[in-house]
Amino acid sequence: MKRFLLYFFLISFLPAFAFGQKVISIQIDGTINPASADFIHNAIERASEAKAECLIIHLNTPGGLLTSTRNIVSDLLVSPVPVIVYVSPGGAHAGSAGVFITMAANIAAMAPGTNIGAAHPVSMQGGMDSTMNSKATNDAAAFIRSIADKRKRNLDWAEDAVRNSVSITETEALEKNVIDIVAVTEKDLLSQIDGKRVQLPFGERVLQTKNAVIETYGMSVWEKILNIISDPSIAYILLMLGMYGIMFELYNPGAMLPGIVGVISLILAFYSMHSLPVNYAGLALIIFGIILFILEIKIVSHGILAIGGVVSLLLGSMMLIRTSSELELAKISLGVIFSVTIVTALFFLFIIGIGLKAQRRKVITGREGLPGVTGVAMGLLDPLGLVMVEGEIWNAESVSGDIQKDEKVRVREMKDLKLYVEKMST
Repeated sequence: MKRFLLYFFLISFLPAFAFGQKVISIQIDGTINPASADFIHNAIERASEAKAECLIIHLNTPGGLLTSTRNIVSDLLVSPVPVIVYVSPGGAHAGSAGVFITMAANIAAMAPGTNIGAAHPVSMQGGMDSTMNSKATNDAAAFIRSIADKRKRNLDWAEDAVRNSVSITETEALEKNVIDIVAVTEKDLLSQIDGKRVQLPFGERVLQTKNAVIETYGMSVWEKILNIISDPSIAYILLMLGMYGIMFELYNPGAMLPGIVGVISLILAFYSMHSLPVNYAGLALIIFGIILFILEIKIVSHGILAIGGVVSLLLGSMMLIRTSSELELAKISLGVIFSVTIVTALFFLFIIGIGLKAQRRKVITGREGLPGVTGVAMGLLDPLGLVMVEGEIWNAESVSGDIQKDEKVRVREMKDLKLYVEKMST
């Protein structure tokens, strides 16, 4: 019996000692937004519940929203589990928001062939004045200095990255005390951090990761959807689809599909935009442009209202996303803006225009198209008789006296399936 218990103990617990602790690994590849912030928060909770030795964040980002970045940094600073930010794979970049996140980690690491640093400032749609930019930059500089001081990293370089948009390689980052480790692979990283001491909110911990079991934790389907629609260009497309869907539903009651698609698109767009720096003046211009397009259908303006709608839509789209700092990466693709504007202009100026002209054209078929059409009397009309009009024989009544057989007649009107005709003057 004792031998059996010994074997059971060895089989059950020896693998744990042989392979070490569990490590949770996640991937952030793209812009920093509310969805990625929530994902990192959930990953920290998952690692804590699993009693993981640490959480590894594989980071490759050009930047993102400072609001989401602050949320991530706050989670990293109070995390009960050691967090390692690993800028990888080769060719990856930790830009703008990525700098804050990397420096906030308990251990910062980079793979060969990567770089870290704030992205060069770019001109955003609806850019801000120099005073507002200066205030935002000073605020971001103070924020990153506090992070660097907390993690005992290079304060001067951290501030320089914010103010002057400097970028350095992994070798330079290691020399300047921006990061702690350069690791070729995740296994190499775990081997190098084994035995390191990290400071957590509730005390110090020594990492045991040399033979750790790596568990990959990915985004759920819903988190992936939220991550996609958090892109400003996607949010803009959803906004336009929603407006057009509802507009077409109002003009074609009962169609249902445009209305359903429109409402769903608008809800998703509003969810996305509540976390984006939306300029409401730009949103108002877009709505005004849609109103002008609708009026173009109702009022004969010879295209003036449609042209005004195109201009309003273009200006509103350019102004829709307005960031509080040039360090933030949040803008609508110019290609998307121009594509939406051109398609909208072509639709309303040409397709809708052709449809309106067709509606105003004189009817040439059916009951409404008979008045004015000529025919031939099939026999004597005195005043009743038969006539042939466009290959069809009709009961007819003369309104201009008797009409002889084979004389040409003109239809005046039709009533109760009877044609009222008159003799054509020769």
